[in-house]
Amino acid sequence: MRPKNLGKEEAIRTIALQIIAEEGLENLSMQKLAKAAGISPRTIYIKYNDKDDLLVKLYVDVVLSEYEKAILKGFNSEMNFAEGIKKLWLNGFEYLKNNKPYFALIQYGKSSPLLNKAYQKRDIKQGDFFGPIISFLDRNMQAGIIKKFPHDVYRALLFSPILELINEYFDYTERPQQIITDEVILACCEAITKGVTL
Repeated sequence: MRPKNLGKEEAIRTIALQIIAEEGLENLSMQKLAKAAGISPRTIYIKYNDKDDLLVKLYVDVVLSEYEKAILKGFNSEMNFAEGIKKLWLNGFEYLKNNKPYFALIQYGKSSPLLNKAYQKRDIKQGDFFGPIISFLDRNMQAGIIKKFPHDVYRALLFSPILELINEYFDYTERPQQIITDEVILACCEAITKGVTL
C-alpha cells in the first residue's frame, strides 16, 4: 500500500469519528464522509464494504484498542481493589474527556446489535480485550474482597457509571460551570467501590 493511501485511510477514520461525535451516528453517510475527506466515495468502498463495515472496523480496530491501552496505563491485576478501580476510572476519565469522537462510538457500541455481531464474527471472547481487568476482578472475588457477580454485572456496576459521568462532563462543557471534576469522579468511584466490597 502506498503511503498516500495510508494517509487517506487515516483521514477517513478521523473524519468519520468527528462526524459521529459532532452530528450523531445517524448523520454519518459514506457520501458525506467522502466529501468531508475530499475523496470519492469509491475510494472509501475499496477499504470498507459499507457503513456497517466501517463502524465495526473503527470500533474494534481503532477505538476499542486505543481505549484499552489508555485505561490500562499504570494498572495491574495485583493492585489493591480500591486503588485499581480508582486507577481505571481516572485513566478512563482523562482519556475520554480528551477524545470525544472515541467516546461517542463507545457509547454507540454499548447497545449496538451490529457490534455484538462483529464480536461473534471475529470470534472475540471475553478477555480478548481488557483481560487484566477480568483477572483483577477474579482475584478479588476469590479473595473474598468483592461480591461474586458475573463479569458482565461488574462491567455494568463499575464502568457504566464512569461513562455516564463522562457524558455529563460533555453536557457541561457548554455551561458556565463544569460539575464533573476529578474530585467528583474520585468521590463517585469511592461510593461505587464501597458498594461492591464485602
